[in-house]
This record gives sequence, structure tokens and C-alpha cells, in this order.
Amino acid sequence: MSHGSSGSGPNSGSGLRQGLKRIQSSFDDPTDRGIGYVSYQSKVRVTDKYRVIGFISSGTYGRVYKAVSRQGLPGEFAIKKFKPDKEGEQITYTGISQSAIREMALCSELSHSNVIRLVEIILEDKAIFMVFEYAEHDLLQIIHHHTQQPRHPIPPATIKSIMFQLLNGCQYLHTNWVLHRDLKPANIMVTSSGQVKIGDLGLARLFYKPLHSLYTGDKVVVTIWYRAPELLLGARHYTPAIDMWAIGCIFAELLSLRPIFKGEEAKMDSKKTVPFQRNQMQKIIDIMGMPTKERWPLLANMPEYQHLMPMQPAGHHHGHSHHHLSPSTHGNLEKWYYTTISQGQTSAPIQSTNASQLASLGTDGYRLLAGLLEYDPEKRLTAEKALEHPFFTANDNIPLYNNCFEGIKTEYPHRRVSQEDNDIRTSSAPGTKRSGLQDDSLRQAKRLKE
Repeated sequence: MSHGSSGSGPNSGSGLRQGLKRIQSSFDDPTDRGIGYVSYQSKVRVTDKYRVIGFISSGTYGRVYKAVSRQGLPGEFAIKKFKPDKEGEQITYTGISQSAIREMALCSELSHSNVIRLVEIILEDKAIFMVFEYAEHDLLQIIHHHTQQPRHPIPPATIKSIMFQLLNGCQYLHTNWVLHRDLKPANIMVTSSGQVKIGDLGLARLFYKPLHSLYTGDKVVVTIWYRAPELLLGARHYTPAIDMWAIGCIFAELLSLRPIFKGEEAKMDSKKTVPFQRNQMQKIIDIMGMPTKERWPLLANMPEYQHLMPMQPAGHHHGHSHHHLSPSTHGNLEKWYYTTISQGQTSAPIQSTNASQLASLGTDGYRLLAGLLEYDPEKRLTAEKALEHPFFTANDNIPLYNNCFEGIKTEYPHRRVSQEDNDIRTSSAPGTKRSGLQDDSLRQAKRLKE
């Protein structure tokens, strides 16, 4: 990124500059209120308004910093700085990525207690800074904490509250025609007061009357372990049901402290054709049984259906009958669920108090999980239906779900903030690894150039 210059030379994109100038003039003219209600400011330097405390993480899009307001706004903030597009070694300004524009547009319109709140957007020297409310934790970190010795399950009340708030945020997005498309524990924030907030809308899309099939834009969405079977089977059109499958996977992970379908991703070849993710599909089949036309009437219409035909659940490869996988059952999911909740999360016996704790989730927990991990997207629970599920409504006080830390003694460690790279103003290209937890190495859904 050129320092301070307004961009000259062949690659500066004069059309884009004119466009930015027009936007700029409307920012600068206080009488022009044409832009949405999130304040856009260009004359203010980000460091005049916020004091950066440290660096949190970097990802595909850029870097995130923790900050506090210099102007008396209460609380803490996460500032997401989008990196410029790189062209060769020279960092030239090629405009704003589609992902950034989408995230800015969507976050400016959304407002819900279970979706991370965008405070403002600051444009400065061709860099975009999105200022969000800060959350001390994310689900990946919370799950990771419980895997530490002595390994101990997440308390049932905490799981219920996390699930209720997650579904609530998701219902809000879906009601407003937004698909998140990248739900996973690392993207679900939790504040220190126990509020669950859906974050990272960089892959989100409006699905109301899309101009093209959603498939034509991003060939690959959703980190592979959380990717719904219809996506694995090459669906050209998809629905909010893909988010619901991901929530089912997150529910399973809250119970067992490990991803339920942990497949290996096959990378794209040089022709940019998307390979059939056989390994991931196999992991799903091993627990869910084979999808059948009875369970999923449109199955045979799926573009990758022919790849599915020769596959079999593990243990059925040698001509064993699999009559117990009748269309009405869910393969081994029921067994997986009851084994998980009856013995905590390890094969070694653990304190009976902990083990019986999860068992209190009972058959309602299984039915909710099975409803979310339903092969047929048409039959999969919607967020609205899931919120009305007996898992939440039977003998429970729903207002208690607003704080997932209610009544628990566990102190979760706060997100790591490093001082190594806390200069938000430098235009250095972002590092590749996230400091703190190892979740960005898991960002397998490499954003394709659209």
C-alpha cells in the first residue's frame, strides 16, 4: 500500500478513485445523510479515536486488534483492519474485496443481541477499519479449555444456553434473508457476561432473490468439518439449512469436545475444479448411515450422487448386511450420542457427577441433534422450529438462557492479546498465523477469487 499518496500510476484504478471520491464527499458533507445509519468517517484517524491495546489475530481478510475508546465510549472494541490486495511483491491498491464490502453492508444493517455489533467503519489511507464490540471468548476457546486435563464436560445448562442463543441469532439472520455460510466454533463469540454472539460475516450472503445461483459466486463455503451434505454433493442452490447443519455439528462438539465429522479436505486442482470431498462424506456416513432416497427424496438429483453410490458406512465394507440402517434410523448417531453423554467425553471413567450431568440432556438432546443433522435439507430443523424444541421448553426457565455462564464456577481464560504487533497503522502485509489459539490454521475454506 503506498504511504499516504492518493495512488498514481497504471494500477491506481481511476474509476474506483472517482467512486471513492464521491463517497468521500458525501462523508465530508454533514448535511448529506444518504449513507446508512452506521457512521462512516474519513477525516478521523483510527488512532485518534481508539487506543490499541494489542493484536488479537490475523486471518484471510487482515488483522484484528483490541482497543479502547479515547472518546469515553464504554467497553472494549475489536478493530478489524482489512488488508489490501497483493499483486506480486508490490502491494498495489486494487480496491475493496467483495468479502469486505459484503461484511460492511450486512453488518451495517443488522442489529440483534446474538449477532456481533458493528460500531462504526473508518476509512483511512485506503485501509478499512471495522470497529466491533469486543467479546472476551469464542466457542473454540471454551471447548479447548474443557479438553485440558482433567478433561471435564461443559455443564448442560451452559450447553443449553449457548445453543439457545446461537439459534436465536441464526433465526434473526435467516428471518432477514442472510445466510451465514461459515458457522463454526471459532466464529461464535461469547462475552464475559455470557452473551453468545455470531461473528465473522465475511462469507455471509443474502439469499432473497439472488442474481445468480449462490454456487456461481463462491464455489466453496463453510469450513469442511461443518459443511452440510448437500454442499458436499454439489448442490447448486442451497438454503438456510446449511447453517442448521453447522449448528448441529457445533452442538455435537459442545457435547464431545471434538469435531463430530473431522474429515481431511481434498484440495482443488490447477483447473479450479472442486473435488468431491470423499473423506468428509465418509466421516458423516460412518455416524449417520448412508443417505437413502427414502430419507432424502431429491438425493439422486445431486450433481455428485454418482460418487456417493459406491460408499458404505465403516464396518460394512465387506458385504455385511446393513439392514439396521433402515431409512427411519439415524445410523450410529443415537449410539454416538448416548455413549458421549453417559461417559462424559472420555473412554476412561471420570467422576460420576460429571458423567451424569450430561446424561440429564436425555432424549430431548438426542432428538434436537438428530433434527439438526437431518440429511434432507427440507426436513432439517429450521432455527425457529429448533427454538421451540422440548430440549429448551420442557421444564426450563427460558430467561435463564441469556447468560451461558450463569451458575458455573469455571473461569475461562480471556482471549490472548499480544504486544508483538500492535501497530494498527503500519501497512505491512498480515502474518499468516493467529497468535493465541490455533484456529486460523483450521480456516480451510480458502476464499476463492470470485
